[in-house]
Amino acid sequence: MSNQQSRRRFLQAAGLTGVAALAGCLGGGSDGNRLSWHAGGQGGTYFPLSNEFKTVVEDNTDYTLNVQSTGASVENVGSLADTDADFALIQNDIAYFAKNGTGIDAFQDDPVENLMGVATLYPETITLVTLESTGIETVSDLSGATVNTGDLGSGTQVNALQILEAVGVDDFEEQNASFSQAADQLRNGDIDAAFVVGGWPVGAIADLANTNNLNIVPIDGENREAVKDSASWFANDTIPGGTYSGVSEDVETVSVQAMIATNDSVDDSTVEEVTAAIFDNVDDLTIKTDFIGADSAQDGMSIELHPGAAAYFDQ
Repeated sequence: MSNQQSRRRFLQAAGLTGVAALAGCLGGGSDGNRLSWHAGGQGGTYFPLSNEFKTVVEDNTDYTLNVQSTGASVENVGSLADTDADFALIQNDIAYFAKNGTGIDAFQDDPVENLMGVATLYPETITLVTLESTGIETVSDLSGATVNTGDLGSGTQVNALQILEAVGVDDFEEQNASFSQAADQLRNGDIDAAFVVGGWPVGAIADLANTNNLNIVPIDGENREAVKDSASWFANDTIPGGTYSGVSEDVETVSVQAMIATNDSVDDSTVEEVTAAIFDNVDDLTIKTDFIGADSAQDGMSIELHPGAAAYFDQ
């Protein structure tokens, strides 16, 4: 499939009506003390972290959380817009685009007015992964390659396409699959490279590194400057050497920010209690604990804060 065809397919599939309908199929919405929390793919960071949030919320409140695996940011916005989810993890750039009806065609001139912020969490590192055998060393080497840009309609896909456009790569064949499926595609030689967006270490990449010789492709130098010039959401980031087996040197790249979002139909007391349960019990978490905390929970907040979250952070 050509890149232009893939882009058209993405824009058709990721329109707000479509993602809201998809989210509706997954079920959700609050039912008394039962809350629906939409996460991401099981091979990324959103899903295991959401399950840690589930534990601390259920241990410290009367609420129960139903955590669902989804296609992540863009799909999760649809489920929040349709009130099929009470809370969800999304990227801060996607949140801004959705709230303001701009940025990407999925939300263009169709703002998600009920979307509200709760807290930012940690940098979501853009990881461009390939196998050493492909010979791909730079982003520019993706010309003519088969590239998995992430689940159709995901924030990962949005970021991948932004990056490729920024560095002038437009002659690639696009594939769309989850992190875990992308790892299998790399193992089988079905793709040349894959974009993964999530806090390191990403489980799917770590598993792949245990059985294959990886190359984490840097987004650095002029390419990184071009990416940052193309969108204000991208910031410098580094994947430390040793994060993945066989990758001993630091790798320069870019990141966005993960955040918790909700909608304005969730009442203030519920949001305040859930927020308090998470941020009063950060010590009970094991994932991204170097970044998650009340003091930094408004860094990079790109949309209006829900009154319940504001009540907690104002204390």
